[in-house]
Amino acid sequence: MNPWLVLTLAGVCEVVWALGLKYSDNFSRLWPSIGTIVIAFLSFVLLANAMKSLPVGTAYAVWTGIGALGTAIAAVYLFSEPVSAMRVTGILLIVIGIAALKMA
Repeated sequence: MNPWLVLTLAGVCEVVWALGLKYSDNFSRLWPSIGTIVIAFLSFVLLANAMKSLPVGTAYAVWTGIGALGTAIAAVYLFSEPVSAMRVTGILLIVIGIAALKMA
């Protein structure tokens, strides 16, 4: 499988487990906690698989970037987190950084 696709899936899993942390309520809710742990493990496995073919620094930076970007966007919709010019600028900078690493 294409390592960039695997890395993208790992990043999506990172978004899911990051949001799962909120739903697990400090791991006090059983099923959200189990789901969060399973998805986190899957995210790490996919990341490790992608790193077989991609440079470690690039793969890790893209993985965390996808996670940060996706989580920030999802949090606005799911948890009504505020949107400000500074937050949007930060998200755009993350996207630019991910694109630059992909092209490098």
